Amino acid sequence: MAGNPAFRNSPAFTENPQRAAQAIPGGQQAPYGQAPYGQAPYGQPQYGQQQYGGAPYGQPQYGGTPYGQQPAVPTPEQLNQQFQAPAAGPVETERLTYDGVIMKTLLTLGATAVGFVITLGMLWTMGTSVPFFVLTYGGALVGFVLALVNIFKKEPSPALVLAYGATQGLFLGGFSGLLEFGGFGQPMSGIIFQALLATACVFAVTLAGYAFRIFRTSPKMNKIFFIVIIGYGLFSLANFVGMLVAPTGMFGWRSSVEIMGIPLGVILGVLAVVLGAYSLVMDFENIEMGVKRGVHKKYGWSAAFGITMTIIWLYVEILRILAILRGNN
Repeated sequence: MAGNPAFRNSPAFTENPQRAAQAIPGGQQAPYGQAPYGQAPYGQPQYGQQQYGGAPYGQPQYGGTPYGQQPAVPTPEQLNQQFQAPAAGPVETERLTYDGVIMKTLLTLGATAVGFVITLGMLWTMGTSVPFFVLTYGGALVGFVLALVNIFKKEPSPALVLAYGATQGLFLGGFSGLLEFGGFGQPMSGIIFQALLATACVFAVTLAGYAFRIFRTSPKMNKIFFIVIIGYGLFSLANFVGMLVAPTGMFGWRSSVEIMGIPLGVILGVLAVVLGAYSLVMDFENIEMGVKRGVHKKYGWSAAFGITMTIIWLYVEILRILAILRGNN
């Protein structure tokens, strides 16, 4: 199921039960879609407890009493026992939750925003100085290395995930600023806001579609996704090499080649946005699987890293589409 390498290489989101058991507090693996060992499914009573609104076996249901008897009223001792019942134990409190994933993702995106503002502000105040280029392209290089480290690291590290977000933010802020203020030629005022707004809209629509069970993955679509993403990656690599050997424009073949009057980069960019949205759906499904399995809450950082990677990819693709369109006007 996992398409994002941040999820695919994590034991918490693998489909292998043996590996998944390593990520669960206590090592107990529950079947997908069922509650972890020792817990009842959501909305179902624990063993030995009655369901909310129901009565124990042999007793009348809620709202009904045997003929001629008064409804049962809990005694003070019974109420006292209910209030003094123990809270969730250490195992339950150490499990992954949706709230935990949301908070960790917001922290990672916050680190990205800080890096974004630093290089963007530096370009605004100091221009294209040496420190600006060092932070921008140094951030791209370090961010790439940190991405590989986070992908292949067995245990998630909050510091490394946040560092990835911050360094990627340095690159994104610098690159976006060069487009906004004319570092590559003509200024493209407002392109940063447009790209951010479009990225947020794609994310919101995808999340809403997933929440309402409209968007879902399938084994057949997953195979198509992997084939297309490999082809897209090979083209991107060839285009990058071509830009180094024989530059043909700001974005290489993306901006210099046209198909029926439409720049190749726009066509590929739209395809990449669709792939990014599908990747988000896969991310959401993996998070849901991790929560149902009851994996350790530390793997929320793996989820935050994976979602941040996808959002950054979407932003870059949308920014490039806008730049190619505005550059052709």
